[in-house]
Amino acid sequence: MTARRLTAHRTTARLVALAGVLTTALAGCGIEPTDVIDAGEPASGVRGPGKPPADVQLFFYGPDGLHSATRRTKEPLDPQGALDLLAQGPNHAERMRGLSSVVPKFPAPLTASTGQGRVTITLPVNAKLVDPASLNQLVCTAANARVPGGKPPGLVMVTLIGEGVQVGPMVCGGNNAFPFVQPTPRPAESPNGGGG
Repeated sequence: MTARRLTAHRTTARLVALAGVLTTALAGCGIEPTDVIDAGEPASGVRGPGKPPADVQLFFYGPDGLHSATRRTKEPLDPQGALDLLAQGPNHAERMRGLSSVVPKFPAPLTASTGQGRVTITLPVNAKLVDPASLNQLVCTAANARVPGGKPPGLVMVTLIGEGVQVGPMVCGGNNAFPFVQPTPRPAESPNGGGG
C-alpha cells in the first residue's frame, strides 16, 4: 500500500467514525417526539404576506397638539369600534408618550353609522356643546377608521348629531377637524359659449 492510499484510507476511516459519533450524539439527546400541544393563540405582531393592515388610528392630545396613536387590532375597525376604543382613553404606552384625551364622559355611549364616505356620530347630548378639541378627536378618529367607499380619511365627511342639533359635515385635515366646504357650483354656460 502506498503512502497516498494509506492516507486516503485513514481519512475515510476518520470520517466514518465521526459520522457514527454524530449520529449517536443526535439520537441520544433525550428528546422524545410528542403530539401537538395546544398552547393558546398563535403569535401575533407580524402581518402575513398579502393581509391588509389591521391597525386603527386613535387621536389624542400631546404637549404640542393632536396626535394619532396606532393600535394593533385583529381586523380593521369601523368608526364605532374606533370610537369605543377612543372612549376608553389612552393606554399605558400612549400615556407614557404624554398623550391624553379631552373627550368627556358622556351619559350614554356614542353610536356611529356609516354610508359611502360618510360617518354620522350620534351623541347623547346637544352636539353644539362638544368643545372643539373633543370634536377634533371624534372626527379624526372616525374618519380614519374603515369607512365604506374607500375614500382617504381627509375626504370622509363626519357629522355629529345630538338632541336634534347637527354639527357638520366635518373633515379631518391631518390634526384638526374642519367644516366641509362644498365647492361653489359653476354658472351654467350660455348657449353662445360665454360664462354668463
